[in-house]
Amino acid sequence: MRKLTPLALIAMSLAGCASGPAPAVYGNFVQGTVAADDKMMADDVAKKLAALYPPARTRFNLRQATPDAFGASLVASLRTKGYAMAEFKPAPPAGAPDGAAAAAPGQSGDVALAYVVDQPLDAGLYRVTVLVNSQSLSRLYQTKDGKIAPAGYWVRKE
Repeated sequence: MRKLTPLALIAMSLAGCASGPAPAVYGNFVQGTVAADDKMMADDVAKKLAALYPPARTRFNLRQATPDAFGASLVASLRTKGYAMAEFKPAPPAGAPDGAAAAAPGQSGDVALAYVVDQPLDAGLYRVTVLVNSQSLSRLYQTKDGKIAPAGYWVRKE
C-alpha cells in the first residue's frame, strides 16, 4: 500500500497539470506596436492571401479573437478585398445549459485562419505567421527610419 501512495500522488499532480487552461497559441505577442505598422503588415497579409485564395469564393473562419490592432486591421482588410469572415465564437463551457449559443458549424468550403505576430530576435524585427488550414505563411518585417518594411520573401509551409 505504501508503494502505491507516491505513485497515486504523482499521477494526480500530472492530471492537474494537464487539465489546466490551455495557453494562447495565436495572436499578437508584440507589446507597444504602432497602429500604422500593424495596418501595413495586415494589408500585406491580405494582399498575399488574395493572391492564393480567390476573394468572393473563400470564407475565412477565424480560430481566435482579434482584440489587437493587427487582428482588427486584418479582418477589415480581408473584408474590403471581398472575403466573407466568420468571427471567432468560443465554445460554451462543458456544463452550460442546453440554451447556450454554440459556434456555427463550418461549411465545406470554409478556410480556417489564425495568425501569430511576434519578435523572434530583436526590437526592430517582427515576424507575421498566418495559419491557413494546415499551411503556414510567414514573413519578416523590419523597422527602417521609423517605418516598417518587409525584410524578406513570403515563406509557405505546406
